[in-house]
Amino acid sequence: QVQLVESGGGLVQAGGSLRLSCAASGSIFSIGTMAWYRQAPGKQREWVAGITSGGISNYADSVKGRFTISRDNDKNMSDLKMNSLKPEDTAVYYCNADLRRFRDDDSGRYWGQGTEVTVSS
Repeated sequence: QVQLVESGGGLVQAGGSLRLSCAASGSIFSIGTMAWYRQAPGKQREWVAGITSGGISNYADSVKGRFTISRDNDKNMSDLKMNSLKPEDTAVYYCNADLRRFRDDDSGRYWGQGTEVTVSS
């Protein structure tokens, strides 16, 4: 079994910072792209940032310049450092990973349970 567990969410004032972490565990052979998504109340889930196994990162325009995604391939972890937070960043943040459980496995997308971020004005 594979588990993705996010941590680091919480309440922060506008302009503040938070660091979210995602740890993947279980039967994992390899992890491709890791990404963060978020879902605000009453809205659809949206992609925030992604990073390839080689370290190439991409960001949604709404967070570019404020958020930084990173990963540790040895630890099967990804972090999302969020600076200059705005009330509109309030959402549940989800970690996502494309991974194979064993050598001949098809790549599958796995999700964490989410961590809540609230930015007060």
